[in-house]
Formats: sequence, C-alpha cells, structure tokens
Amino acid sequence: MTKPPGSLGVLEDVAAQLAGIAGTCPAPLPVPAVVAVFAGDHGVHAQGVTPWPQEVTAQMVANFVAGGAVVNAFAAQLGADVVVVDVGVAATLDPAEGLLDRKVRPGTADLAEGPAMTVAEARRAVEAGIEVATALAADHAALITGDMGITNTTASASLVCAFTGASPEQATGRGTGVDDPTLARKVEVVRRAVARVPGCPSSPEEALAVLAEVGGLEHAGIVGLVLGAAAARVPVLLDGVIAGSAALVAAALCPTAIEFAVAGHASAEPGHGLALRALGMRPLLGLDLRLGEGTGALLAHPLVAGAARALRDVATFDSAGVTEKA
Repeated sequence: MTKPPGSLGVLEDVAAQLAGIAGTCPAPLPVPAVVAVFAGDHGVHAQGVTPWPQEVTAQMVANFVAGGAVVNAFAAQLGADVVVVDVGVAATLDPAEGLLDRKVRPGTADLAEGPAMTVAEARRAVEAGIEVATALAADHAALITGDMGITNTTASASLVCAFTGASPEQATGRGTGVDDPTLARKVEVVRRAVARVPGCPSSPEEALAVLAEVGGLEHAGIVGLVLGAAAARVPVLLDGVIAGSAALVAAALCPTAIEFAVAGHASAEPGHGLALRALGMRPLLGLDLRLGEGTGALLAHPLVAGAARALRDVATFDSAGVTEKA
C-alpha cells in the first residue's frame, strides 16, 4: 500500500483481522451494520444497588423501538439498523416492529442470595443470541452488541471477578452514577455473589455454570451473539462493560470466537478494562462512555469501516507508480 508500513497503527491490525474473519483479502466493507440490544431485568435490584426503578428497563425498550434513544441517534448517523431482543424483561411488552421476543424468564433471581438463573435458562439465552446473530448476519456485514437492564453493571462486575480473579473493589463501578454508600453496597453484593464461585472456570461447562450463577440474561444473549457472529464469519463490535464481561464467557466457551470481535471502546466502568486486558483486546476509542445500549461500539464502527476501505481501495506502490524507500 502507498504508505509507510505501520503508519495506520491499530487500523492495520483491524484490517488484517477483518480479512482473516472473511477469509479473503481485502475483506468486504462491514456495511450494513446492525445493533442488537439485548434487554433483561435483574433480581439483584432488590439489594438497592441503583436509585433507578426497575420499570425503566421496559420503558427504555419502548424508547428504543420508538427511535428516541441515543443508540437510535448514533445508528441513524451511520445508517445502521437497531433490533431490540427481549431475553428477560420483567414486564409484558407489546409486539412492535424491531422487537424480538426471546424471553427466557421475566428477569433473573437475586444474585446476592443465590443463582441468578438455572444453567438450562442460561443456555437458552445463549442459544437465543446465536439464533439472532445467525438471522442478522444473513443480511448485515457487521453486528454490534447493545444492552439494556437496570443493575446490569452489578452482574457484569460479578462476571469480571469470576473470570479474571479481580476483587470486587477493582471491578465494581458506579454504573448509572451511584453515590458512595450505594457503591459500597454494590461492592458487597458482588463480593457475596462471587464467593459462591469456586474459582476461574476451566471448561465450557464451568463457564456456563458461572454465567448462570452471577450473570444476566442480556449477558447470555450477547455471549450467543458473539458465538453466532463467529460461526457466520461476520465481525462483531463489542460495546462496554456488559459486552466485555459477556465476551469473557464467550471466550471460555469457544476461545477462537474472540478472534471475530473488535473492542469498540473503553468504558469508564473499571471492570471493562479488566475484561479487555484478560481478553488481550485493545479498544479503538476511549471517551469515558458508560451509557451502554451499543453507543460506544457504534461510534467505533466508522474506524472499522475505514480500515476495511483502506485495504480495499488504497493503491500499491507498483500500481500507483510510486517509488518505494531504498
């Protein structure tokens, strides 16, 4: 290519990764893209780890479907589609265009008191994510993870601790912006949950069991989205801490699946950095975002598309008649 080697930095790695994913060089452009927003509620809400009422999850799903959320605005800017997947909202949602009903149960149980769900339920949610990924990959060239679930950063911190060995103090963040007493309560809840996990999972069976013990239904759906994207040989852009913690599970279930994933950004949540380091992934953006929904990954999509376009469109030294360095 008509540029000094390495001059595009990380984008050169992304371009090579895209070619590897597609099995052809240059890789196809990652358009059109689609955000799959997995939504679920959490029984741990009863522990007072957030000031937001649980019904906000269902209300925000309605906002997504109506096109009024930040994820919709960012997706519109890129021409990306938005699909919402109900894997565990604790309310009955009216059918709507762009809303997929894959509900496994109406919210998880309280992970501070016992398993968030059964292993069979976790498996069903993962399989739902795989099915959604397979369907979306049929007419989209890139998948983007999104999430919605009040208190889902508590489950994320628990997963990060369980899969990386980090302490609750290291992995637990303020989520939607909780005050110090609430943060302290949240750390203690994560500590209680992780205490039931004997050690870092060393097999797919153990990984699924840990997901069921301390994870969320939207986490399980995103695990499936990552696995399904890999099976379809389509790149998947990971959003923030919810996606990062889900990626830890996906990597434990199928290590090579992570080769098909790109970390869109580094969340302000401390657990996200821990997850990315454990996965060996370098985020493309660092904007201190912590909204979720898929917003950070959407902002990173043009960088991924630019990497693919450079590899496809930039002339070589020979074709352009440019003299190479001595």
